[in-house]
Formats: sequence, structure tokens, C-alpha cells
Amino acid sequence: MPETIRTSGGCAHPWRGGFLAAGFALAISPLPLRPARADEPPALALQHLVLGASRSIDRHEIAVLALIVGLLLFAVVTAILLVRSRTRSARLEMAVQDEIVALRADLDRANALLLSEPQVVVDWPAAADEPGIEGDPAVVGVSEPHRVLAFGTWLDAGKARAMDEAVEALRARGEAFSMAFSTLAGRPIEAQGRVVAGRAVLRLKDASGVKRELLDLAGRHEALLREVASLRTLVERLPSPVWTRDATGRLTFVNSAYARAVEARDAADAIDRRLELLDSSARATIARTRTAGGAYSGRLPAVVAGTRRSFDVLDFGTETGSAGLGIDATEAETMRGALAHMVEAHRRTLDQLSTGVAMFDAAHRLTFYNAAYRALWDLDAGYLDQSPADAAVLEELRAARKLPEEQDFRQWKTQLHNAYRAVEAKEHTWHLPDGRTLRVVTTPNPDGGVTYLFNDVTERLDLERRFEELIRVQGETLDNLAEGVAVFASDGRIRLANPAFARMWRLPPAVLAERPHIETITDLCRPLHGDDPTWQALRQVVTAIDSREAISGRLERRDGSVVDCTTVPLPDSATLATFHDVTDSVNVERALRERNEALEDADRIKIDFVHHVSYELRSPLTNIIGFVHLLGDPATGPLADKQREYLDYITVSTNTLLALINNILDLATIDAGRMQLRLGPVDIRATMDAAAEGVQDRLVSGALALNIQAAPDIGGFVADELRVRQVLFNLLANAVSFSPAGGTVTLLAERRTDAVVFSVTDRGPGIPPEMLDRVFDWFETHSLGAHHRGAGIGLSLVRSFVELHGGTVTIASVVGEGTTVTCTFPLAAAVRLSAA
Repeated sequence: MPETIRTSGGCAHPWRGGFLAAGFALAISPLPLRPARADEPPALALQHLVLGASRSIDRHEIAVLALIVGLLLFAVVTAILLVRSRTRSARLEMAVQDEIVALRADLDRANALLLSEPQVVVDWPAAADEPGIEGDPAVVGVSEPHRVLAFGTWLDAGKARAMDEAVEALRARGEAFSMAFSTLAGRPIEAQGRVVAGRAVLRLKDASGVKRELLDLAGRHEALLREVASLRTLVERLPSPVWTRDATGRLTFVNSAYARAVEARDAADAIDRRLELLDSSARATIARTRTAGGAYSGRLPAVVAGTRRSFDVLDFGTETGSAGLGIDATEAETMRGALAHMVEAHRRTLDQLSTGVAMFDAAHRLTFYNAAYRALWDLDAGYLDQSPADAAVLEELRAARKLPEEQDFRQWKTQLHNAYRAVEAKEHTWHLPDGRTLRVVTTPNPDGGVTYLFNDVTERLDLERRFEELIRVQGETLDNLAEGVAVFASDGRIRLANPAFARMWRLPPAVLAERPHIETITDLCRPLHGDDPTWQALRQVVTAIDSREAISGRLERRDGSVVDCTTVPLPDSATLATFHDVTDSVNVERALRERNEALEDADRIKIDFVHHVSYELRSPLTNIIGFVHLLGDPATGPLADKQREYLDYITVSTNTLLALINNILDLATIDAGRMQLRLGPVDIRATMDAAAEGVQDRLVSGALALNIQAAPDIGGFVADELRVRQVLFNLLANAVSFSPAGGTVTLLAERRTDAVVFSVTDRGPGIPPEMLDRVFDWFETHSLGAHHRGAGIGLSLVRSFVELHGGTVTIASVVGEGTTVTCTFPLAAAVRLSAA
């Protein structure tokens, strides 16, 4: 077989062998042959050659020609075989190329799948230690591929040791494994080892996504479980019986309410015993409805705990059978009856209202009216009982001239009847020809009708007009008051202020019109009040929430004026504040106060002077009394009768003067607060007699009689005996001084439950009413026609001594009839004074 000639491209050309064979034949043949064309096939060239040879050669050349023909045939056969071999080789080469392309596609697809997830794949060929590593080494937290197998760099020691052992077992014995762990960085990794095609393959995959999917699945599973548990709990807690049945109609589930209704121990007992809530006819009716392809809904009777009750039953088919629910409607039926009774009661209640009520249905027919409606329009009850139409009633009232006079009555009626198509109530005001004013409210009913409410507001409108007039009058009054008036609302803003308030605090009317807050007014008025404590108290009262007490105070302003401020809390949580300019009154008061202080100073000076003079007089008076006693002593020498008479006069005068000085000293001591009582038992009768003995000479000289009245068993009490006797003496001396000649003075003592009372009565000229309040003042004396005028300190001492004992002094006098002075000594006060 000739050698295959290859082209520059390295491929064997199928026609090159034929041309070589033909050339060889021409080279050994002496015959002239037609040259073969380059594009001519070898078989055609061979045919031309044979034909040419047959014309030119002789028979003796047949042997050579046969040899040549044989060579040519060999060459042809060889060329044909070569062409077939090359064709087969080309086809095989194309098949191999296709297989390579397919393998490359599979390899690319495998690489795409490998790199589609964050993972690393390590494979060890058989009997080889050097692994191939594919993937992203960052999955396990390393940056270089060869560090993937250094498990200790990205796992803790225990897990790294477990991985080394598992990989060693995989490579040595082909033991597959699957592990899950977290890297040192906390990233979850799933490790799988397998033997694939004689290679040990380790796959390290990021399990974050798998974990999330598992968590999501677990979460959904738990949510479904919770939902099922919640639904089961809800069904169990339902007060209504719930049941399910299988395809044969047998109970498969009941809740606790069902078990209680059929008096079973529990739900399982009800299912085991096949206790039915509904009777057989009811169950048959439900089954027929479900067979027809629908759900049953209706009210059925049932016996629960021996009581017949009604249930609204809903039963429908399910994939495994049926499910049902029974709602106890017994209470609903009872409530329906109660509602009917309530409606009737409401009708009776409406019949007692003063507001006229009329109800019309969707057909505009009267369905209800109360007595006030009939009385308001003076309609016949028989006519209303016939359920007349709304329009007919209006026509009836219009004919009787009881409706408002309207220019277009038809349009007015149409607007009124729009209430039948309205969704909200509407209010009308009717001014009737008889002078009444009605407030009419049309309220649409849910059933399409209308309820009319007629309320006579004539009196209310009249009261509102009067109220508005009163408000205007009050406003004019406030505006013309001299006092400043301001009303602060509960939010602290001024609501009302009169012009006097604005003038007093120099506030522009425009500012007050903006209703400023009390803080703003405080700032505007600060130049006048200067943060006076009274103004601060006013601010606190206005802004207070809980404590809203009335206050009053005086503001001394910086301009020299004085203002009295008073607040009054109002019922609506507002505060009324009034400001009165009392500058003139304060000035007068100050002048009077200064004068009073001057008078008090003068009185104090007078008392001091009297006290001092009394002490100064007492010393020489004591000397005079001593010398008088010395002269009257027989040891000094005899005296003539005239001398003795003069000594008696001197003795009486000095004793009177000494008593007067002692009284003045006692008053001064009491006024100074240094008087001390010497408490002890006091015999009432003996004290009265001692006081009477002191005025005996005055009784004789005035031809007066003394009447002492006291119970024999009156006993005594605890007091200062000397001061009590002095009180009675002064009272008797005063009564003797003002009693006419031949008169009678009465000294009375009585014991009461809680006090001892002394009273002295004379029949003198009496004391005028305008003088009664001054008779107990110091040195206050009036003769009132008496023959003796004292120093005016007796009654002052009486009141002082009695009040020291905790008692009281009263005086009753009638001009021309006499005077009675009563002294009351309380026994309890005496006990307290004694204990002290």
C-alpha cells in the first residue's frame, strides 16, 4: 500500500495516491499518452490511458501492458482503501471532537454547580498524597487553599482532631462521614466525606443557608403546632358544643361543652359511649341536607341536663366526614321575649314624656304616638289609631292652621319628607301661628321609617331672651362699677374685665381683648405691684387646680395708692377677682390710728401719772392718819369736844382718801398684769355682812334701807375673800350714791349649779342706754342727779376683780326705775385657779 501523502495542513489527500500511480505507469510506458488533467479523477485517467494504449501498441506488447494494467489496478485499489480509511479516520476524529466538547460542557456545568454555593471540594486520587482543592477557601475562614486542610487553623483543637481522624479513615479505608460544626469565627460548616470514582472527596459547605432553612421550617412547624394548639384550646373553651364525624357518621371529636351537654365525664367518654346531643330525626334532617350538597343551618331542640333548650346548629361536610357547631339560642329566645316587653315598657315610658313623639314606618304610616303628641296637636285618638299617612296628618294640621305659614307648602312638605331617605337626624324650628315655637327633630329609623320629636321651646326661648337681657344688664353694671373686676377662666386666661380694672392697672383694652394669661398680666402690672405677696397669692389661686380658696389682701402699689384685692372661686372653675381702691380710706384710717395711738399714749401717761401720784399721796396720808390716831389717844392728852369732832372728820376723810388711793393702786396693778389673787374659802353670808358694814354710815346719812337676801345654807366658795368683799362694797357704795332718800338697796346672793351670783339693785334714776357701754371705763363718772359723785373707778375695779376670777359682770338699767349689777363667779374657774 503506497505511503499516504499529507498536505501542509497535516491531512491525507485521497487523490494524491492515484496521481502517483498514473505517473509511475507513464514513466515505464513507451506509448504516447494523453496527459492527465490535475482535476481529473484517477479512474477516468486510467480509462483514457487504456484506450490510448489499445490504439498504439502491438500485440507483442500485451504482456507489458498487462503488467502495467495490474500495477494500475493495484494502485487504484490501494487509493480506494486509503480514501475509505481516511474517511473513517475523519469521522472518528469528528466524534472525538464532539465528545470532547460534551465533556467540556459537562465540566463547565459541574464547575458552575460546584461554585454556585460557598463550599470547598478536596479530592485525593488513588495512591496519591497531593490533593486537588477547588472552591473559595474563605468559606472556612482562610485565605490560601493549602490551609484548608490545616484544620487546626480554623477549628478548635477537639474538632480539628476529629476532622483529621475522619479524613484519614476516608483515605485509608473509604469510610464516609458527615459532620457539622462551627469555625473559630462562629460560621456553621457542614463537612461530608465520600469515595467517588476511586477518589477520596471531602466537601466543606457553608451551612448558614441550610441552617436558616431548617430554622424557617422549624419555625413554620412550631407556628403550625401553636396554631393547631390555639384552635384546639379555642374549641375546648367555647361554651357551645362542637363535634366532628367520620364518613360513617360516627363521632370522632367533641369539645368539653359537648361533653357537659350530654352529661359525659369528658370528651373521650362521650365519643366512646356515642352520646348524641341531637335526636335521630334532627340528625337525619342534617344528613339529608348534606347529601343534597349543602351545609345545614337551622334551630333544633335538644335536652341538656334534663332541660329542653334550643340550639342554632351549623353542620357542614369535610374531607373526612362532617363538622358541626351548636349555639345555645335559649337565652336569645328569652331575650326576644324580654325585648318585646321592654319595647312595650318604652312605649309606656314615651307616653309619659312631655315631648311629643310620633313614629312612621317606611310606608309613611303612623305606627306609634304618645299622649304629648296628641295633646300638642289636639288630634282625635280615633283618627290617629287608624294609622294615617304622614302627608294626611300634615294636611289635617294645615287645615286647622296649626302648622307654620309657608309660602310653598308642597316644597316645605317635600323637604320635611326627605328625612325618610336621610341617614342622620335633622333639626327644624317651627314658629306656629298661635305664637308657640317648636323644636322638631326628624330621626331616620333603621327600618326606613322616621321618628318625629316635637318639643315646645317657647318658654325656653323666653328664658334665654331674659337671660341675655340680664347678662347685658350685668355687663353694663360691671362696666360702670368703680371697683376693678376681672374673671379668670380655669386655664388662667382672663375671660372678663371691666373698664375700671383696665384703668386701675393701666392695661390697654386691646391687650385685654386678646384674653392674656395671668402670667402676662402679672408682667404688665409689675411696675405697679412690684411682686407684692398678695399679687403672688392671687396668681397662685387663679392657676391652682385643687385648692381654690377665696383670699383677700391689700396691695400697696408703687404709685402710693392702696388697693384691696379679693378673690372668689366660681362654680365653673373660674376665679373672680375684685380690686377696690381704698387709698382715701387707708389715709383716714392711718390718721385715726395715729390719733388712737396718741390717745393710748396719753392714757398710759395718765395711768403712770396716777400710779406715781397715788404712791406719792399715800405716804403723807399715812402720816396724817398716824398723827390723827396719836392725837386721839388719851395718853397724848385730853381734847375738847370740838377738837375730837374735827379729829373724827379728819379720820373719815383720810380713810375715804386712803380707800380711793388703794383703788387707784389696784387698778394700776391689774393694768400692769401683776395682780395676784389669794384664793381660799369664802363664806358668802359673812362676806355680804362685812361689805354692808362698810356702807352703814352712808345708809344712815341717806336714810336708806339695805335688804340682804341669801339662803341660810348658801355656804361658800373658793375665791379671794378680800377682792370679793371689795367688789360688793363698791357695788353697794355705788347703789347708795344713786338711791333717793328713803329708798332701798338690795344685795342678793344665790348659788347655781356652776356659779355663785351676786346682784345689787337700786331704785335710782337709772342709766341711759348710750352710757351703759362706758360705765366700766376708768374715771368715767356721771352724777345723774345723785347727791354724791365718786371718782369713777368703782365699777372698773368690780369688773377687773370679777374677770380675774374668771367671771362676768352685767348691768341692766331702766331710766327712772333703777339699776341692777350682776356679778357671776363660776365655780369651775375657781377650782382651776385654786389648782394653779
